[in-house]
Amino acid sequence: DWTGNLLDGLRITLLVTVLGTILMIAISVVLGLMARSHRIAVRGVARVVIEFFRGTSLPIQLFFLFFGLPLLGIRFEPLACGVIAFGLNYGAYGSEVVRGSINAVPKPQWEAATALNLSAWQRMTRVIWPQAIPLMIPAMNNLFIQLLKSTPLLYAISLADIMTKAEDFRKAGGDATLMYLALMVIYFAMAYAVTLLANTAEVIAKTRLGPHAG
Repeated sequence: DWTGNLLDGLRITLLVTVLGTILMIAISVVLGLMARSHRIAVRGVARVVIEFFRGTSLPIQLFFLFFGLPLLGIRFEPLACGVIAFGLNYGAYGSEVVRGSINAVPKPQWEAATALNLSAWQRMTRVIWPQAIPLMIPAMNNLFIQLLKSTPLLYAISLADIMTKAEDFRKAGGDATLMYLALMVIYFAMAYAVTLLANTAEVIAKTRLGPHAG
């Protein structure tokens, strides 16, 4: 039953996408804040990590985790390799979105928060961060979709995602045209769902800021 096999593969694809996205968001926030640190050493570490993962290709990072690390005595399951590689790669790009969005908050907002004698944590969480989130969401949405569309790379590390199941069906003599058309429809539906969720999140974030937001 090829539909059942596709559903099995779809579960893996969604699992990697969700976990990879969670890791990506966490890394984006951490590296984005580090890149704005007043401490040169912290900024330096952030820049090195960001540029390394932006400057090397995702397939190479994925293959290194899956094929290279075991030679050093470190072994991850295919699922973990996919999640870590996607999270690190897209997290590096996301960190620039976070940093840029925070910097885009108007200077008077920073000055007002300082004038109110708020601590650095209070300034960020109560004033700056709520205004930066709506600015982040559109660019982050693009990264979410790119991460989703990268999941066929999991086929190369023997993870039975939806692409692997489709290839198994084709190799068994199945209708390749029908299979690849089904894959395109499925990926489109997932990407559109991600966009709808991101748009909803953006509306909610702007609503919390009041009628003059965005």
